[in-house]
Amino acid sequence: MSLHWLEPTSAAPPADLAAAVGDPLVAAALVRRGIADPDAARAFLDPNLYRLSDPFDLPDMGRAVARLRRAIERQERIAIWGDFDVDGQTATALLVEGLRALGADPLWYIPDRLSEGHGIHIPALGRLIDAGARLLVTCDTGVAAHEAIDYAKRRGVDAIVTDHHQLTDLLPAAEAVVHPLRLPEDHPMRTLPGVGAALQLIRALAESSNADPALIDQLVDLAALGIVADVAVQTGDARCWLQLGLRLMRRSLRPGLAALAEAAALEPSQINEGHIAFILAPRLNAAGRLDSAALGVELLMARDLDSARTIALKLEGLNAQRKLLCDQIESAAEAQIARDPALRSADVLVLSADSWHTGVVGIVASRLSERYNVPVVLLAAPPGEEARGSARSVTGVDITAALAANAHLLNGYGGHVMAAGLRLAPENIAALRRALGRTVRAMRGEVPPGTLSIDAETTLPALTLDLVASLERLAPFGAGNPAVVLALRDLRLRDSRLIGRDKAHRTLNVEDPSGASARVVWWDSATLPLPEGRFDIACTVRASDFRGERRVEIALLDWQPARPSAKAGAALTIIDHRSDPDPQALLALLSGALVYREGGDSVAGSTRLELRPAETLAIWTAPPNRASLRALLDQVQPRIVHIFAVDPPYADGDSFLMRLLGLAKFALQHRGGAADRQAVAAALAATGRAVDLGLAALEA
Repeated sequence: MSLHWLEPTSAAPPADLAAAVGDPLVAAALVRRGIADPDAARAFLDPNLYRLSDPFDLPDMGRAVARLRRAIERQERIAIWGDFDVDGQTATALLVEGLRALGADPLWYIPDRLSEGHGIHIPALGRLIDAGARLLVTCDTGVAAHEAIDYAKRRGVDAIVTDHHQLTDLLPAAEAVVHPLRLPEDHPMRTLPGVGAALQLIRALAESSNADPALIDQLVDLAALGIVADVAVQTGDARCWLQLGLRLMRRSLRPGLAALAEAAALEPSQINEGHIAFILAPRLNAAGRLDSAALGVELLMARDLDSARTIALKLEGLNAQRKLLCDQIESAAEAQIARDPALRSADVLVLSADSWHTGVVGIVASRLSERYNVPVVLLAAPPGEEARGSARSVTGVDITAALAANAHLLNGYGGHVMAAGLRLAPENIAALRRALGRTVRAMRGEVPPGTLSIDAETTLPALTLDLVASLERLAPFGAGNPAVVLALRDLRLRDSRLIGRDKAHRTLNVEDPSGASARVVWWDSATLPLPEGRFDIACTVRASDFRGERRVEIALLDWQPARPSAKAGAALTIIDHRSDPDPQALLALLSGALVYREGGDSVAGSTRLELRPAETLAIWTAPPNRASLRALLDQVQPRIVHIFAVDPPYADGDSFLMRLLGLAKFALQHRGGAADRQAVAAALAATGRAVDLGLAALEA
């Protein structure tokens, strides 16, 4: 494989941060995520400690709330215009449910992906107005709908836009534009997706109406769905809403989601962000991609499980069809890449075919962008028609901004940082490929394509359920908060086998130099070469249930040939704790470290007779001389050394001799006078020569 590994920093996390979160590995991962303040770390890990932003921070929120309250008081009909992806579906359902709870009876409309596409379309808008709508509220769309909003205004209908897509130079002439990107760049709400903006509108309206705060608590599951499905950056308020939504889903699923989970054999109490991304969201998205997204909204708002099951069954069928189409397009795209090896080193992949289904190309673009770690544009270009498709990006590349820089080649585009849709003349595809490559290259700057940040190194024996539980405190993972990546060194492959319905994945049985072994799952690897010789892997870990047994699941992300002589001559990271005021408390945080301690049992640890190889070594008591220190390092072969060097309890001559006398008496009484010289030396934290001299002194 070809990723460039960014090795973990050798600096220890701040002691106060490590103490606050209770685990040095979690603390180090937080530092890599830009969180070094203990209070901020606690709030990151526990949504109950996070202070959510005031929804009225959003520009125009006061105007939006005032207009909605007036509409409710006057019983004006409100029309909700959503979008067909999961963010749009959840935002629509959230607005409808929220407004109903606050006294309105809204209409709602989702455009058809194939016949209408994104945006607000005047014919359908006209029908809503004819049906009595006097206030239009958009969600996950509308910020670029100047013509449609002007049309509504001419017909006496005000508009409130809630959206999160890229802002245009001129805002639409709406009563209010509630949009997170209008906030300062460092504002905690800036990364909210469409459903997040819709939630803030209902929050603000509920607060101004003195409504029951429990209303918002009942809607956070919809927010969580949209945040994950739209790959929103999970920082600030977006992360907190996701945490709260997952908590609600694990406790009580609304009927529609319960029906989806039932159809997918998903245990509700175990739902995490991965289940949303790979099980729930694809089924909801299948409605908008191959049928009508209205099915998804109806499912989300279903009142009972029986009616929800009927819709969920239909979505299961659509999702199976979607999988087949995606597999066909993915195979065709990979065939194009195989025919042109230069594409593998391209800064952006722009691929097209006349038979691809525009409803699913975005899914395949996501797979390819993850696989090749470059932005991907997939286009359907039927003969005689304009090319239409989807773009998906990677960290460090704002794909919508990249398209904007080449707008002269496009007939239309729109989206956000990580995803976009576009239209262009087929004859411009080659020019777009070249121009977009230059733009992406400039955006990525000094960061080489295909980088993988390693959070920490560990060993197979250290991968316990306790370690996984510590790391999963950092979840939910996603954009802005990637899963913790661990490196395992100097492995060899014992065997492998293909798994999955289509045999597209592998499990590898790997072994380290100590003889410890583990099974590692490697997704989408059937066509990739297996590791040879000694190798290192980068992986993530999670807990999973297999046949009723809770176990650690290791997922391989990348592998490389083992670093040359990682044992001999490798640079040590040395962290000095000798001046720490509470060394025992700090030592307790070093889970997984081998602790060297002699001369007593004030802390748990190993003597010179009990040493083993370990990645991390904590030297609690100072070795008696330089040769002992060298022998200690040679036996443990650590990469990280924490030095405490606490004086052993027998450091002065009198206490040393008294303890030696006690050991000698014990040997005479219980072992016939026999005693292992090195065991005695270890018990005294001394050298063998010091023991000899002490015995001579006692005999004198």
